[in-house]
Amino acid sequence: MAAGKIIVGFDNSADAKAAARWALDTAELTGAAVEFFYAYQWPDWLPATATIGAPAVQPDGEIDRAVHGMLNEVRASARETHPSVPTDASIVNASAALTLIGRSAEASLIVLGSRGHSGVVGLLGSVSVAVSENATCPVVVVRGVPGPGGPILVGVDDSAPAQAALRFAAEQARLRKVALRVIRAWLPGNGIGDPTPAASLMVTADEQHAFDTLIGSVRADHPEVEITGETVVEHPAAALVRASADAGLLVVGTRGRSPVRGMLLGSVSQHVLRHSAASIAVVHGT
Repeated sequence: MAAGKIIVGFDNSADAKAAARWALDTAELTGAAVEFFYAYQWPDWLPATATIGAPAVQPDGEIDRAVHGMLNEVRASARETHPSVPTDASIVNASAALTLIGRSAEASLIVLGSRGHSGVVGLLGSVSVAVSENATCPVVVVRGVPGPGGPILVGVDDSAPAQAALRFAAEQARLRKVALRVIRAWLPGNGIGDPTPAASLMVTADEQHAFDTLIGSVRADHPEVEITGETVVEHPAAALVRASADAGLLVVGTRGRSPVRGMLLGSVSQHVLRHSAASIAVVHGT
């Protein structure tokens, strides 16, 4: 991942702090800058007068000072722990998801916690899913604190997004000096007129050869990375969630809402966002 700007959704929650640490560690490895982002998301009506139109609620001076103080504090902490990483902060009075999606064009990476106090990180299924689905840069949703040395895990198929995910995963493994584990999974099928692994619940020789060729190519491009590959006939989401137990990061590809087979948000990507034991990176392809 080239140097650039990493944008972190930050609201001072425990998960947002974990996301900030992940982003700062990554920036230290890549030379990127980190921007801590906060969004005020106020309702367009007052709860006490839900049936009567009212102006949007705006943050008062005390709340505004608290938010600025919070962001100043996290930047001060970053200067202590990651002195080589340039940091900045931004505050918007707008939709967190829409703002982050729009700003993804200028970011090298967006990092979110899996839960949070405000709309910045939000409940998974809202901001995290919306940004992961629509951002133009990779999006990482940090879950817990990964143990040191955990491998980078990536799921692949024949789609362009999966190939983009594989490139991202290999680069993360190189930067972090950890192993790369590649999984290719086929959905089990009914086998009627179907000469694929799904038919017999076994990987065919041709499919295994294609996968081995792919692994060989990645090894040639990244000789410094220990790379292992695994082929299975199993739902890709189930295979990846099972394998995520000891991973440092799980990487999947997506085309967002595109109606294509493969690792789609709404199927594999959405499932692992909710169930992976590891942090998740969603990488877009075309």
